[in-house]
Amino acid sequence: MKTIQKSAKLANVLYDIRGPIMDAARQMEDEGQKIIKLNLGNLAVFGFDAPEEIQQDMIRNLPNSAGYSDSKGIFAARKAVMHETQKQGIAGVVLDDIYLGNGASELITMATNALLDNGDELLLPMPDYPLWTAATSLSGGTPVHYVCDEANNWMPNLADIRAKITPRTKGIVIINPNNPTGVMYSTDLLKAMVDIAREHGLVILADEVYDKVLYDGIHHTALASLSTDVLTLTFNSLSKSYRSCGYRAGWMVVSGDKKHAADYIDGLNMLSNMKLCSNVPGQWAIQTALGGYQSINDLVGEGGRLRRQRDLAYELITAIPGVSCVKPQAALYMFPKLDPKVYPIDDDRQFFLELLRETRVMLVQGTGFNWPAPDHFRIVFLPHEDDLREAIGRIGKFLESYRNRHGHVPTQASTQTPKKMHESTIKLVATNV
Repeated sequence: MKTIQKSAKLANVLYDIRGPIMDAARQMEDEGQKIIKLNLGNLAVFGFDAPEEIQQDMIRNLPNSAGYSDSKGIFAARKAVMHETQKQGIAGVVLDDIYLGNGASELITMATNALLDNGDELLLPMPDYPLWTAATSLSGGTPVHYVCDEANNWMPNLADIRAKITPRTKGIVIINPNNPTGVMYSTDLLKAMVDIAREHGLVILADEVYDKVLYDGIHHTALASLSTDVLTLTFNSLSKSYRSCGYRAGWMVVSGDKKHAADYIDGLNMLSNMKLCSNVPGQWAIQTALGGYQSINDLVGEGGRLRRQRDLAYELITAIPGVSCVKPQAALYMFPKLDPKVYPIDDDRQFFLELLRETRVMLVQGTGFNWPAPDHFRIVFLPHEDDLREAIGRIGKFLESYRNRHGHVPTQASTQTPKKMHESTIKLVATNV
């Protein structure tokens, strides 16, 4: 019988957030073991419930949700998104510029499918949220990763971006606040990236899903508010700020120079029509979420649960010898580094699979975010404080055992500041990518 193989388009698709390590964890759970999951930003399972008023609005509108909606989404939800763009200072957005989807992920796929021909290039951050790289590859495009510099608090390297632009480059993806590093870019840096896009005629794809999950009083600048002439697609959703991952409600806003992008927008409309519509009950939650009480502020402010857990996770993880980390300013994650002199790792997926089996703590290795060296991992700080202490305590013991087995004792060099520690990695990335 003829062997049926997967499409060659999947050759460069990676989504290890839900990959072999999760498969192993699922098998362990089937055997009765309890796993502490620090791999996924799924808020509800950690007790971060969706606001009750959002739930009630969905329930009330279920009788109105049995049929297809307009392919771009219901009027009330799109109107609420339009009002949100006005509050953010984004000019010129009308109702027809707004598309609703089954989470931001569906709209990301739609936007890349409409934009890229075979061989076209899309600039993506490194490390990245791997859905972007996968969607680019599945669209026939070539992902080109620009360096985010850990020595500079994970800020994008503008010189590296410029060096990687070619005649085939169609756009640039900017994830801000960033997943997986948890950092936020300054307004001046964002303006510089807009200038690059303007100079080279690039479309900006702005992933701003964590724009309200902010700590220490910092303020988020919407990328689309910084220009009226650069075509910008902004992606957001209810998943994170409103703890509603399973409702699958997201939106995309098209702004900037729409006149010269008429053909591309026609492609977006075509793909939007083909999907018929997104989940209608989830759409009914959007107006209430954007217009109601912003309870996320209670969670991220002084004394709030998310802020306490971020501080605790950062304190505990950086206390482990040979582990350093840029403290996240936003989102739900941090991206620590394992000093390769202390932890000589050849295969980080295998390393964290071993960690899972020995500690029953699930993490995602750094290469799962298209980082080229096996020396990082992403940790989610969503569990309650007692569970975080337990999980990071187990990680610490595993790393201690690993150091002992490999005969590495941390020195002053292995516990120095991230800026000094990561110079060698940045050079490696800049030359090898």
